[in-house]
Amino acid sequence: MLGFGTAAWEVDVVQRYGLDISHGVSLEVRRLASTEAGKTALLAGSVDVIVSDWVWVTRQRAEGADLVFVPYSRVVGALEVPAGSPVRRLADFDGKRLGVAGGPLDKSWILLRALNLRQSGRDLAASVQPVFGAPPLLEQEFLAGRLDGLLTFWNFAAQLEAAGAQRLLNVGQILEGLGVSGELPMLGYVFHEDWARADPAVLSGFLKTVMAAKSLLATSDSEWHALAPQLGTDDVRLQAALRDAYRDGIPRRFGRKERDDAARLFSILADLGGEALVGKAKGFDPGIFWSIPA
Repeated sequence: MLGFGTAAWEVDVVQRYGLDISHGVSLEVRRLASTEAGKTALLAGSVDVIVSDWVWVTRQRAEGADLVFVPYSRVVGALEVPAGSPVRRLADFDGKRLGVAGGPLDKSWILLRALNLRQSGRDLAASVQPVFGAPPLLEQEFLAGRLDGLLTFWNFAAQLEAAGAQRLLNVGQILEGLGVSGELPMLGYVFHEDWARADPAVLSGFLKTVMAAKSLLATSDSEWHALAPQLGTDDVRLQAALRDAYRDGIPRRFGRKERDDAARLFSILADLGGEALVGKAKGFDPGIFWSIPA
């Protein structure tokens, strides 16, 4: 996992209470510098689980990887511009420097490109100067005035807004612009299907562990006081905003409607972006969603 963000918060709760041990597993955390490093580690077999998006999972399955996905969060990120920026719409970014947290296959970047393709017929990858990197580094570049916009994770977006940045779009609005419900979880726990089938008790213990941590963060304000040093701010109002946004992002359900929304979104991505977006995938694969035993 990354050393910052919601997964790190949940792991903090797990480690403070020993939730992994109480659910029959031992959680070994490897902190990595970027989302791309996590994907590489999973594909190489050096980690068992990462948090990523189902669009990437779909692409990898089409290329032969047996990856599957369990929903983790509906909150992904937002596109921020500096206070007073002349940018009012995506087309206004033409020729400008746009920071993107993650790499070229980051889910929010893929979705933003798809939205711009729908709106203007142009690919942002060609019309702007994308600058990829880790969120903390890009945040500093943005605050120093070296970026005209920043597509970043939601918790970093909240901090930028507290410093005066203006939100142009969030990922939920991007989804709605593509004709898909903004309630669709994009992020999930991703792992190899063979690994899950080889020892289902380990996977079950892991999922129960992280769900227990999520439940504590969803219901106990005192847990957020304990977590304050991890939030990157001493501003109690921003801390409360982070808490509320985290809670709002917890998936409430993931049934047939959400799977149908995912299929529609995949069709849009494949139609607008082609192989550059979805790789060798020729159609939506419902097998990407792992069924959790009742």
